[in-house]
Amino acid sequence: MKILLVCSAGMSTSLLVERMLTAAKEKNLDVDIEARPIADTIVYGKDADAIMLGPQVRFQEDHIRSLFDESKPIAVIDMKDYGMMNGKKVLEEAMTLIESKK
Repeated sequence: MKILLVCSAGMSTSLLVERMLTAAKEKNLDVDIEARPIADTIVYGKDADAIMLGPQVRFQEDHIRSLFDESKPIAVIDMKDYGMMNGKKVLEEAMTLIESKK
């Protein structure tokens, strides 16, 4: 599975990616998680099983949804989970999002 995290410049989510990868390893999940700036969403979002937007770009959610068909799971990361860099919780949210679209 491939999860794309999107933020303003792709930098602020790097720690969250690391924590999500650690949580995935603990659960023996084979996932590819990467952070990219919002400008790269159309390129990297095509292959993603889920797109998660950082709270700082939540205002772009409708635009991002317009780039993909309705089957592409897209959600905004909870501000509290993002602020706490709760990789386990964000990974669980992404997995639930992916499962809901199957």
